[in-house]
Amino acid sequence: MHSIAETLAANFPNITDDFAAEVLAAPRARRCALVGERTGLSPAAVAAKLALVTGAPFLEQVAVAPEASSKFPVRLVHEYQALPVAPESADPELVALATNWPSDPRMDAWVLALTGKRPVWHIAPPEQIDAAIQENFGVGAGSLDAADLDRLGVEGEVEEEEDENAAIIRFINEIITKAATDRATDIHFEPQKDSLIIRYRIDGELVPVRLPENLVHFQAALISRLKIMAKLNISERRRPQDGRIHFRHGGDDIDIRVSTLPTLHGESVSLRLLGTKIAPLSIRDLGFLPDDEARIVHQLERPHGIILVTGPTGSGKSTTLNAFLRRILRPELRIMTVEDPVEYEVPSVNQTQVQSEIGLTFANVLRSILRQDPDVIMVGEIRDRETADIAIRASLTGHLVLSTLHTNDAAGALTRLTDMGIEPFLIASSVELIIAQRLVRRLCTRCARPVEKRRDELIPYLTALGLPLDAAGATETVREPAGCDYCRNIGYKGRVGIFEILGVSEQVHDQIVNRASAREIHEQALKEGMRTLQRCGWEQVKRGVTTLSEIMTYAEKFETE
Repeated sequence: MHSIAETLAANFPNITDDFAAEVLAAPRARRCALVGERTGLSPAAVAAKLALVTGAPFLEQVAVAPEASSKFPVRLVHEYQALPVAPESADPELVALATNWPSDPRMDAWVLALTGKRPVWHIAPPEQIDAAIQENFGVGAGSLDAADLDRLGVEGEVEEEEDENAAIIRFINEIITKAATDRATDIHFEPQKDSLIIRYRIDGELVPVRLPENLVHFQAALISRLKIMAKLNISERRRPQDGRIHFRHGGDDIDIRVSTLPTLHGESVSLRLLGTKIAPLSIRDLGFLPDDEARIVHQLERPHGIILVTGPTGSGKSTTLNAFLRRILRPELRIMTVEDPVEYEVPSVNQTQVQSEIGLTFANVLRSILRQDPDVIMVGEIRDRETADIAIRASLTGHLVLSTLHTNDAAGALTRLTDMGIEPFLIASSVELIIAQRLVRRLCTRCARPVEKRRDELIPYLTALGLPLDAAGATETVREPAGCDYCRNIGYKGRVGIFEILGVSEQVHDQIVNRASAREIHEQALKEGMRTLQRCGWEQVKRGVTTLSEIMTYAEKFETE
């Protein structure tokens, strides 16, 4: 019988004896990935091939046997990446288990000692094993299990116990790594009376994280660890604090903004994940409809003027500006930005991060940027009159200025600038384009199913969206979520923008100068063909990008804003 090292060398290209030894020295959770990196196969394909050459049954899906799982210590489940699967073996002397790597005699002895049964091993994809462990035992359960046994004086079947500090460090790393893998934008640690809740924000929705039952024992230690990582004062628990963590995940750097806030049952900690090497998006990736995209590209090619992107926090304004910068990026342009914080690194662009504590504010940096001979200026956010005034004067002196404002719709941005104290004639002469945006969840491309809808079924939706009934044909084919492994059985994967684009025409120019209200400007823009957020959302539904329920959620928000 061949050893696993010989099996690797014989069945996988580019696997030497030395590399095989390196793989076997790595944790079991990493072995398929290591072989995959060397051979060009996915971890799942490596597992499938190992099952084939060793004769072990291969499971594409893992269904855990909950009753049998309770017999296995969490720490060893994580170490061996193995757990019992359903249905259990019909033979009372056998127990069926799944793992992501061929078993060894030590694992056989472990199972026999715990259950009194002989194991029947199956091999499954590593991501399936990892997901099953997290779903049944909680994220980071293996990290805390040994420390809890040691702290409570319980004897565990672990050869080397980690001390509590090491376990806490490992647990926090697992929580952040899992969040990054799931593309979460935020992590919230929320203390309750008898528990600690951790939630991720994924695609704009809060998702509870399955956690180990013993987590509450480590609440104070976990919060202290986060504060240490963010270089905060761990002894200060009565006042809010802000800090930053630099975390490395899979070769990418993640900049994490940390905020603590005292609550009734302890300190609440919120982490905002900002990947500095996120895959850049093009304007088309953002979800602009073809005619809107052409209009924006035309405006970006102009040498001066202001383009404003508006919307609430978390609506993707920074991502949109980043896509704009990448669209106009070329050697003959000098592009400079002032941001808080720098969320995306753009090659060949001079980016400055605001540091208010040393006087490096938007206004001060912007004033200095104007002495740096820029062609294009991006201001992360216009927050006050001084910043707005400098940005407007920069556009009037021959610079293209990109920036954001916190307003609910496009027309509101114009009146907001007036409220800041900017003269209307300056606004009308400098602002060229205003883009209001929201984010809706994008349907999973692998499992969404088409559904035929009659117009009479769509009338309530069209009415709620404020759209004419002829916006829909006699029948419309829309898509609805189904759910699969790729989208975590949610039916959605990622988000897409819906947009409202207002151009400053001659009529709108005159309205601004005459201090017209936002509603009057909005109505004029509609006459000139502006597509509202609701209409844009409906177009995305018809294109099969998102769903009616997603648009209806935002329709209610539009009405109340």
